[in-house]
Amino acid sequence: MKVSIITATFNSAGTIRDTLACVQSQEHPDIEHIIIDGQSGDQTLSIVSEFPHVAAVVSEKDHGIYDAMNKGIARATGEVIGILNSDDLYVDQRVIAEVAAEFEDPAVEATYADLQYVHQEDISKVVRTWKTGLYNKKKFYYGWMPPHPTFFVRRKVYERVGLFDTSLRSAADYEMMLRILLKHEAHTRYIPRVIVKMRSGGMSNASFRNRLKANQEDRIAWKLNELKPYFFTLYAKPIRKISQFIIK
Repeated sequence: MKVSIITATFNSAGTIRDTLACVQSQEHPDIEHIIIDGQSGDQTLSIVSEFPHVAAVVSEKDHGIYDAMNKGIARATGEVIGILNSDDLYVDQRVIAEVAAEFEDPAVEATYADLQYVHQEDISKVVRTWKTGLYNKKKFYYGWMPPHPTFFVRRKVYERVGLFDTSLRSAADYEMMLRILLKHEAHTRYIPRVIVKMRSGGMSNASFRNRLKANQEDRIAWKLNELKPYFFTLYAKPIRKISQFIIK
């Protein structure tokens, strides 16, 4: 089973080598790694060229990271698609093999797992752990969501439900998972372990202003899918992160 992994890059020279190396080292024999670059001005593309496992590189102007992800999905030929950010990495060599094994069950349309936030400069230092647990669609109403870098989806699901909504700047991944899991009720399976390390920081968490903007976009995500959250749902979403600092 071919698994396509999409990595969007833009001036990612400081971290992309770790991302490329972790994909190259995977034990699964059929991986298509696609790099969608936003015309980086640093050494990103030079570093990418050092890794022969990369199946395709596209470098051109885009309209943000979700536009780049859409380009990657449109180009992907794998039966299963995952998205790995240019500063994230898989925790070990078995990750993609384990994901592919779950999709051997034809009923499975999506999988997700746990994630660790790690220190920007020292990825051995765990800042917090995002432990998700078994899926129940009611959890979305209590602020739950799976970590997007751990989320793998059959390509035919994207063909059925569509691509990322690029009008959303920070909540497009949340909206996509609402669309796939809650609105379209795709059959999903939880892999009960950490499979991705994510360097701490990020667009929606960088400041109070960005968190407020993300909350507003979360509301739009529900509206776009004609879903109605509970009055406390979107306040519960950031509050749930507190437990991530307790579990390490």
